Amino acid sequence: MDTKKYVDYMVEQAVNVLGIDSPTGFTANAAKHVMAEYEKLGYHPVMTTKGGVLVDLGGKDENDGLLIEAHMDTLGGMVCKIKDNGNLELTPLGGFSANNGEAENCRIYTRDGQVYEGTFQLNDASVHVNGDYSTTTREFKVMEVVVDEEVSSAEDTKKLGIMIGDIVAFEPRTRVTKSGYIKSRFLDDKLSVGILLGQAKYLAENKITPDRKIYHHITVYEEVGHGACGTVPEGVTEILSVDMGCIGEGLDCKETQVSICAKDSAGPYNYEVVSNLIKAAKENDIDFAVDVYPHYGSDADAALNAGYDVKHGLIGAGVYASHGYERSHVKGVENTFKLLNAYVK
Repeated sequence: MDTKKYVDYMVEQAVNVLGIDSPTGFTANAAKHVMAEYEKLGYHPVMTTKGGVLVDLGGKDENDGLLIEAHMDTLGGMVCKIKDNGNLELTPLGGFSANNGEAENCRIYTRDGQVYEGTFQLNDASVHVNGDYSTTTREFKVMEVVVDEEVSSAEDTKKLGIMIGDIVAFEPRTRVTKSGYIKSRFLDDKLSVGILLGQAKYLAENKITPDRKIYHHITVYEEVGHGACGTVPEGVTEILSVDMGCIGEGLDCKETQVSICAKDSAGPYNYEVVSNLIKAAKENDIDFAVDVYPHYGSDADAALNAGYDVKHGLIGAGVYASHGYERSHVKGVENTFKLLNAYVK
């Protein structure tokens, strides 16, 4: 198999999706884009009531279906206060840390369709003025979005149409280096969205009908824990989440590998599924690592917590600096793609 063209396609698709702001609760534009890409590949995606994208990729055994999931919602912020100086206090969407967003450019989306720019800063952010700058713990209550408009009061800002509840999306700063590294906010989990599109392209172009019925579900609300609590098609017996593979102290995974998760904070993944993923990786000479993630939850966990009687697993390309300015590698994309296809076979 010529994997290069699929890797190039997957990275391109990930970059495209990364360019569409989609914090949890504000995913419609990204969903429309993803649906259009599946349609270009010849599929017939449907939008779920919750706003996710569900795709039937075909397959023979409808009573042993495999649901493969990735999520397109990201971390972000929501305006919770318009301050007396005209700037904005935020409440986080998902597990976003205030220190990870400091000095980042962002966009404020109003309910009437306006988009304003701003920067997320520490209150009184001038080092030459604020003697406590270096010692202040970065928390949302001491941070603000400085709006890039001539405002000096809450009334000025409200006149722009900005109000409490407006979505604030942070600049992803996506880069793909000559050496193959992919750097961006929100690789968790838009990199996996690109990978699933790559699998769909591979199956369509090579006219492959898997032995099992295969579905893709690009979920929303994963970052707040209920992305895959619904929309499991009849006949599905297994859910495989494709999300970021963790990298850090005490873990084996590298950015160039595909990570197979044996256990996360919700407990162990299905023993049979994990064993079969490892077997597929070994038999197909795929560069992989098996790890235990200490602070993690997935869409597959959410489905089980919702009461679905299914087996579950989790894989993903290695991603460093999770929930910050993240980094992966095209080799990690390739190895995840290879494992997905080997496992489906």
